[in-house]
Amino acid sequence: MAAETVEARPAGRLAPGAEFVDAYDYDDVDDSEGFGEEMNGNWSPQEKALHEARIRAREKRRLRKSSSRDSGRESLSEESRGDGVRGPGGAGTLSVSPTSPRGKAPPLLDRRSRSNKGRGLPKKGGAGGKGVWGVPGQIYDDINVDARDPNYDDAQENCVYETVVPELEDGNFEKTVTPIVQEYFEHGDTNEVMVLLSDLNLGSRKPQLPVLAVSLSLEGRASHREFTSRLLAELAGRELSPVEMNRAFNRLLKELPELMLDTPDAPQMVGQFVARAVADEVLPPNFLESHKGKVDCPHARAALERAAVLLSIKRGIMRLDNVWGVGGGQRPVKHLVKEMTLLLKEYLLAGDVKEAERCLRELEVPHFHHELVFEAVVMVLESNGEAVSSMMVNLLKAFWGTGVLTLDQMNRGFERVFGELPDISLDVPRAYALLERFVESCFQAGVVTKLLRDRCPIRGRKRFVSEGDGGRVKQEAF
Repeated sequence: MAAETVEARPAGRLAPGAEFVDAYDYDDVDDSEGFGEEMNGNWSPQEKALHEARIRAREKRRLRKSSSRDSGRESLSEESRGDGVRGPGGAGTLSVSPTSPRGKAPPLLDRRSRSNKGRGLPKKGGAGGKGVWGVPGQIYDDINVDARDPNYDDAQENCVYETVVPELEDGNFEKTVTPIVQEYFEHGDTNEVMVLLSDLNLGSRKPQLPVLAVSLSLEGRASHREFTSRLLAELAGRELSPVEMNRAFNRLLKELPELMLDTPDAPQMVGQFVARAVADEVLPPNFLESHKGKVDCPHARAALERAAVLLSIKRGIMRLDNVWGVGGGQRPVKHLVKEMTLLLKEYLLAGDVKEAERCLRELEVPHFHHELVFEAVVMVLESNGEAVSSMMVNLLKAFWGTGVLTLDQMNRGFERVFGELPDISLDVPRAYALLERFVESCFQAGVVTKLLRDRCPIRGRKRFVSEGDGGRVKQEAF
């Protein structure tokens, strides 16, 4: 018996002479094609049952494939267009076979499993999926430790975890602390230093901190030593105990021979540090008495003697606040003007440019160097001598070459003279001519720019004009 073949037609089309064919009419397909010879009665009951099971499994696979691909999409699109297949029941309705997988069109975005397994509910009750941390609104309670857990350890039940910072080693101590101290010399904020030191674990190397700060300040300026004394006062009682501070100064006295290699005046400066520490209550008052007769190093004895002399002066403790002088911009303006005037007068007497440069640098007021230029030009106008003028030109040229005087400070100094020249001319009648000559000399030496030279005020001479003006005098031109 030959197997019948049925032509399969796409879903939604009517076969000639048929009411409706749903996708593929698997009921009319003989899946036993190819086994015709065995169907004549040569099959055993077991083989026949196995063959029927295979046919059913094949039909199920076809149904699943067509259901997942076409059921929801085709049904929704056909309904939206309104061009569905008209069944025998009426117009505009789809006649779907009850056994068809499209009998129940799945809604859009249905999360039902396509394998037709389960109830089609969301996985884990909606608490699963990418980026989901449980059901919305769920509050997680503390996990109760199970004593029967094989990994249970009763010693860890009441543990407190803390961040442990390892102690600095000898090789890393100077590399870490030196930038902090050098930066402190620039801004002078002790609170910032305390914050940075709180992040470090100095451990047993805390006494090395004052020693490092003092040794760095000895190589710097007087303002650095003043900042170091203030830092020691802040460290005492907060970061370092009195015992650790005593150890630091004892170590500082022992290292004086090494410090003198770079700073010959180290004994005198360390003595001032000791006196200032006693005045600031960083060291106990009996610190000097405890070292009397117990120091063999002559440099250490010189330092202790210097501290004893400063502390023995009447009201010496009150004056020790300025033992390093008032640094830089903290000085009064009148004091700075007086210092610069004395500097210029000493230069005119000695003619030592290097000494004048050293004194100017020690004032530590680079923003106030225009005052030096102003005083130098005024001295030239008041002197009425070529010697003073040439010496001042050489001094300004030397300061310009070494970078002590900047272009801004130089211009500001001359501009101040230009602005006050009418008042200066009351005391020095030839001030205009002298200033013009001095500015030209500075321009030839490369001290001032051509723009500044052209801005120099010039006073026109008074003269009587000839006929027609009635003997009037022309106004002065500046």
